[in-house]
Amino acid sequence: MSEQQHTFTESDRVDGVEPDMVDQNNAPPSDAPETPAVAPMNMIQALNSALDVKMAEDPDVLSFGEDAGYFGGVFRVTDHLQKKHGLTRSFDAPISECGIVAAAIGMGAYGLRPVVEIQFADYIYPAYDQIVSEAAKLRYRSGGQFTSPITIRSPYGGGIFGGQTHSQSPESLFTHIAGLKVVIPSNPYDAKGLLTAAIEDDDPVVFFEPKRLYNGPFDGWHEKPVSPWKAQELAQVPTGKYVEPIGKARVMKEGADVTILCYGTMVWVSLAGAEHAGVDAEVIDLRTLVPLDIETIEASVKKTGRCVIVHEAPKTSGFGAELSALVQERCFYHLEAPIARVTGWDTPYPHAFEWEYFPGPERVAEALKATMKGGR
Repeated sequence: MSEQQHTFTESDRVDGVEPDMVDQNNAPPSDAPETPAVAPMNMIQALNSALDVKMAEDPDVLSFGEDAGYFGGVFRVTDHLQKKHGLTRSFDAPISECGIVAAAIGMGAYGLRPVVEIQFADYIYPAYDQIVSEAAKLRYRSGGQFTSPITIRSPYGGGIFGGQTHSQSPESLFTHIAGLKVVIPSNPYDAKGLLTAAIEDDDPVVFFEPKRLYNGPFDGWHEKPVSPWKAQELAQVPTGKYVEPIGKARVMKEGADVTILCYGTMVWVSLAGAEHAGVDAEVIDLRTLVPLDIETIEASVKKTGRCVIVHEAPKTSGFGAELSALVQERCFYHLEAPIARVTGWDTPYPHAFEWEYFPGPERVAEALKATMKGGR
């Protein structure tokens, strides 16, 4: 060994710096990437990425539900989470929606941040009492001593031939409950950012995922082949952590003639309907039903003077009724035509009439044309 070479001596152990190492106190700063890596994702992959990133970042975050552990969920949203994060962080639950949410509420009260999966929104009703009477009220009942930082994920909506038991849109049952936030993304980018925000929220969030959009931006033209997400700008998703704020709408398309208020699958149907009608519509993706970005809605309707509301759920007492009331209260003197609603029927979701029930682009186009003529 030459005299110039050094071995690791006891004195080196004391000062903590190996002879051939750069002193970290005098080391040059590392060059961090300006932006996180971005990859094309469908909505399933984006949601899975949000869960994976948060579970890696925060040991208090866990995911469980019906077939949500070993199998990775019926739609594969929780795929590989158990293998990567372990049996205590990603696991299966019995088919008991009430028990799943009740367990999550208890975990949340003790400081965990559980994300539970209800396999279909049609099955969320057995958990309704726990969500309404416990999760939504815990902060208020305890005077702020306890919160319920839980996220309840559930696929919702039709267009998959699921019939009356796998196609429902129950969002208005939850928007009515004080203490809950209700979030519905329409694209992979928002899905990841909003789910991250929901997990970090200290209050309960009901997170409905439009399952007809899991694999592509379905625009309602069911006879045509489905286009993949990868061609869409909103499918370019950062692989690292980012947050989309809860309570802020997204203007998907600017326009001057009429405002379309929509969310979930109906965002893409509304864009197609406006194109089909040849109307210069401003399309607003609400993204969050509660809290609602009423400022963006009000500004748009005051600009266009007309409003069409689109959702899959039945018309009577649907969330569109609340939107209609708010627009009428705030924009009455700016309206040039009655507010129109395009919705599902006031019936259970029919097996035999999927596309008649489903509010497609033709029905949206008809409503737009009627509104432009002054109403019915």
